[in-house]
Amino acid sequence: MISAVGAVAVAALLTIGVAPAAQAAPKPPAKPTSVQIVGKDIAGTLIVDPTDGTRLFDALLGEVSWMATATPQTTAPKADKLGPKYTLTVMQKTAPEAVYELFPLAAGGPRAHRPAKQPVINKSATDGWFYGRLTMSETLRAGGVPLQAKPDVLPGGIGGGIGQDIKNEDLDPVAGMNSFLTEVRRLFLLNGAVLVVIVFGLAGIAFLIRRRV
Repeated sequence: MISAVGAVAVAALLTIGVAPAAQAAPKPPAKPTSVQIVGKDIAGTLIVDPTDGTRLFDALLGEVSWMATATPQTTAPKADKLGPKYTLTVMQKTAPEAVYELFPLAAGGPRAHRPAKQPVINKSATDGWFYGRLTMSETLRAGGVPLQAKPDVLPGGIGGGIGQDIKNEDLDPVAGMNSFLTEVRRLFLLNGAVLVVIVFGLAGIAFLIRRRV
């Protein structure tokens, strides 16, 4: 006959045996594999993926990914104020994940539009307009969009030509300080030369005055 303690032990073992297995942690969403860009002056479709440069690829994603769940920031601008439109599609392998319309040359600064009509994988989006990042034009240009360079915009050096018109010493504080010290040294030398000329001039005048006296 099984004792009370034994019965409790058997019940515990049975309970453990039928306990459901612990649920595995949910997998994080897969990172997009490429972006496609179509628009004015683009022949066909531009396709950028990590093999073209991770920083460039991440920069292009960064121009639009924040809008996926963001609340619209502005109303639709007038059509004649938008400038050329470039449609950027975020891809998950061969399936489109999200679509955004970018207007890098819009009056008053870049604008972005998240259309309500989205791929099935992202069908929870709503129609909305946003203020685009100031780096939009240069990031698109780095991705192959034929836009005029804006060297005053520096989005962190994502490659592809961005920031090539900016000199290294403009970005290196040590080089900048060396340049400043060089200019200061030149200024002191120039002032010293002027002072020597003045002193000799005064000495000459004093000598002439003494001879006349």
